[in-house]
Amino acid sequence: MSVQTWTWILVGLTFALYFGIAIWARAGSTKEFYVAGGGVSPLANGMATAADWMSAASFISMAGIISFAGYDGSVYLMGWTGGYVLLALLLAPYLRKFGKFTVPDFIGDRYYSNTARTVAVICALIVSFTYVAGQMRGVGIVFSQFLQVDINLGVIIGMAVVLTFALLGGMKGITYTQVAQYCVLIFAFMVPAFFISMQMTGNIIPQIGMGGTLEGGEFLLDKLDKLHTELGFNEYTSGTKSTWDVFAITLALMTGTAGLPHVIVRFFTVPKVKDARKSAGLALLFIAILYTTAPAIAVFSRTNLIETVSNKPYAEIPEWFKNWENTGLIAWADKNGDGKIQYVSGSALEGKKPIYTDARGAYGERMISNANSAENELYVDRDIMVLANPEIANLPNWVIALVAAGGLAAALSTAAGLLLVISTSISHDLIKKQLKPDISDKGELTAARISIFVAILIAGYFGINPPGFVAAVVALAFGLAAASFFPAIILGIFDKRMNSQGAISGMVVGIVLMLFYMMKFKLNMFGGGTSSEWWFGTSPEGFGTIAMCVNIVISVVVSRLTAAPPQDVQDMVESIRIPSGAGEASSH
Repeated sequence: MSVQTWTWILVGLTFALYFGIAIWARAGSTKEFYVAGGGVSPLANGMATAADWMSAASFISMAGIISFAGYDGSVYLMGWTGGYVLLALLLAPYLRKFGKFTVPDFIGDRYYSNTARTVAVICALIVSFTYVAGQMRGVGIVFSQFLQVDINLGVIIGMAVVLTFALLGGMKGITYTQVAQYCVLIFAFMVPAFFISMQMTGNIIPQIGMGGTLEGGEFLLDKLDKLHTELGFNEYTSGTKSTWDVFAITLALMTGTAGLPHVIVRFFTVPKVKDARKSAGLALLFIAILYTTAPAIAVFSRTNLIETVSNKPYAEIPEWFKNWENTGLIAWADKNGDGKIQYVSGSALEGKKPIYTDARGAYGERMISNANSAENELYVDRDIMVLANPEIANLPNWVIALVAAGGLAAALSTAAGLLLVISTSISHDLIKKQLKPDISDKGELTAARISIFVAILIAGYFGINPPGFVAAVVALAFGLAAASFFPAIILGIFDKRMNSQGAISGMVVGIVLMLFYMMKFKLNMFGGGTSSEWWFGTSPEGFGTIAMCVNIVISVVVSRLTAAPPQDVQDMVESIRIPSGAGEASSH
């Protein structure tokens, strides 16, 4: 059967499963809508958390970024994995013991202030919208290839599917759907990795195959380094980022992870505090399967891409290249007229993506109007590497289709979780807690569903007009979470003296500073800004670390210059930190 037929079958089967679960587990109350009734088992919650966490950035884009950035791409692995450890050990059990629905709920009650709650809602919306923009682009990329349509139409189709998931079941439906999505995405990620590792190195385990030898006895990484240097790129295994920037990005991703509202809310769905610890440990295990495999896939796909297309006549290029060319995510401009694809260091395009004309070139290629004068003739969108990898390696059609199903599972699971955070922030933390406290259970559910509908429209717009690649956009969301939520949560748990004035001041300054830096140096607003002008040599992806430190300093200083929190709040903070059954805190 053709790839298209296999894709229809596998995507159809997985979607039927997701919709069936969403209908079976649809929410009937606000508690089921927000936290799945609080009765999810640690195993199911571990899988759901892993699916929620492993978004389109993890499945589609992380290996793609590593395949192009090489050693420099490792910051994503270190930051995202380390951040989950930080979240599991430092925050999850305490937040579960506090027992609220959302992060703004925790901040509003801990800092005894509706102003703090409102600031937290605004921060949650900014973080979630930035994050979901990356997911919608990921959904669009998969649908564009799966249905052979433009990526913008792919985003619109994805919007309709995500909206259905989120509207039907709330957190209860999403949780059990995400269990199924985890199984699909991890199977889809690992199967081609096993195939290609065996094909290239004779070792079925990709983590070992990445460091293995090829048929002639040469190490795979040595060969990739040579291919890179021959084409004018830096060695794949050497880095170009400064030590400080690597540290800053890693820490921003770690602390941003620990402040992500859509991940934190998962620990409110289990019955007990010890279940939160168990599900965190299981989720880390499930996540590690994909995260330890991603660098291997990056190496395999980069090697195969260079060997397949570099300096090859366009007329002899395999069909997969032309299929992806139709989606606008890969392009070739024959600048010297020799009919061969010249792939060397340099930017092939002036813009972020190719602008196609109606004309065809002398060799049948799609013509682009925005190619620049650089020697490089090839443009490859990093986000296609995982999806195109099985096609480049000439794997069976069912494996190619399986990866499409896995990519959709990854993007849809996280997008649904983020939309739920957006809707609960508005319906629960803004409407129920502040604007209309007497709203009925049914009215609150209606408000939550309307909020999801509006949120998906905004998310779709950002998916069609993203500020960068999926993983790069998501990294900015982590910086925003680090700059705003992490200090307020960590100080709220471990500093009894932290008061509402300190927390509000810190969150406002932190997120405004991060937004300004992101807009100036990433989106080229406020007069633009080049990398040579970065503050302290810090990239936009790493600036969350500096904004977080500013937040902490301001929070602590302001809290010490103003009145201490009420005694009942200090007692509540003390009780959060005492393990269940350990008795009262003692001064001895």
